[in-house]
Amino acid sequence: MTAWIRMIGDDEADGRLRELLDHARTPHGTVDTVMRVHSLRPETMNGHVTLYRSVLHSEDNTLPFWFLEVVASYTSILNDCTYSLTHHFMNVRNLLRDQPRSDAIFTALKAQRPEDVFEGRELALLRYAAKLTTDVGRMVVSDFEALKIAGAEDGEILEVNQVCAYFNYSNRLLNGLGATTEGDTIGYYKGDD
Repeated sequence: MTAWIRMIGDDEADGRLRELLDHARTPHGTVDTVMRVHSLRPETMNGHVTLYRSVLHSEDNTLPFWFLEVVASYTSILNDCTYSLTHHFMNVRNLLRDQPRSDAIFTALKAQRPEDVFEGRELALLRYAAKLTTDVGRMVVSDFEALKIAGAEDGEILEVNQVCAYFNYSNRLLNGLGATTEGDTIGYYKGDD
């Protein structure tokens, strides 16, 4: 079982569901559980795919992709979402291609001590993502101003805000439906395009 919810397989899918499953396919030709859990309400899958790609894979993003994946991973750690953490920290590893650095980042994030491996703008952005995830009702203007003081530009703040917000949505979707990575291909796909 890859989720608690019933999911419609490719062999049963037709019409709009078939079209949206094809749109959600990875370069490996598979549909990850994170998308297939929507199969009973296909339009939510359509919205999810669009949001995911616009937030994490936009050519407008200026922050390094590996760092946005770190934000995704940290948000998922704070939400205890093993599914997203498994996928997205593997992306960090594949993008950095530096095992000791990846290990140090993972250890620091799991300990909720990003300051052990990050500083300046990156650290400020990770602290912002943490508060946005765990204490959103207490966000104040000084949280935003701290990012500016650390050197973050408004567009970069928006990128982190959106990655964090997306993963808070996705983590709740996945944990709430009991999704597992069983059957998924884990890791970054760009090289497979």
